[in-house]
Amino acid sequence: MRRYYFISDDLDDLSQIEKELEARGMTTPQIHVLSMDDAGLQKHHLNDVAPLMRRDVFRTTAKAFVFGFLCAVLVMAFAIFSGATQSIGWAPFVLLAIVVMGFITWEGGMWGIQEPNIHFKRFEDVIKSGKHVLFVEVTKGREEMMMKEVVSHHPSLQAAGLEASPSGLLIDAENSASRFVKWAP
Repeated sequence: MRRYYFISDDLDDLSQIEKELEARGMTTPQIHVLSMDDAGLQKHHLNDVAPLMRRDVFRTTAKAFVFGFLCAVLVMAFAIFSGATQSIGWAPFVLLAIVVMGFITWEGGMWGIQEPNIHFKRFEDVIKSGKHVLFVEVTKGREEMMMKEVVSHHPSLQAAGLEASPSGLLIDAENSASRFVKWAP
């Protein structure tokens, strides 16, 4: 998947674009609007960016998990090579390794909750100026449809970038959950 970014200052136009994309087979989890105007997003029934997605929690937690795992390995290596396990046993070292890994991972999450999402950081000034950022997660093969049939009909929409999408599995899970909820009696 690829993520396309667009900038606009017209929520009515963004609402129309979202309807056109959904009419052509895109799902709501693929379309988001990043804005400071939460009331306007609700009024226009636009898919807002979740508060947790606005922060860098997932990336920093994953990095901290790797670092915490390495520190846990060091604790276990110390236990093995020092010979301390023969006198006091394995339990204290296993427990210490788990606590060290958990604490470092937790700290990474706390650090990330204070930072804006690395993918949205470049749009901070745009959003503060009152504009809105539309981003669309597009599967390969659907890009041409989006650009020709939808984006080209909205001249006020300004292209703002393209990147690989890190949330393809999340979107698939949301779509599956939505289909399940509609199916369930």
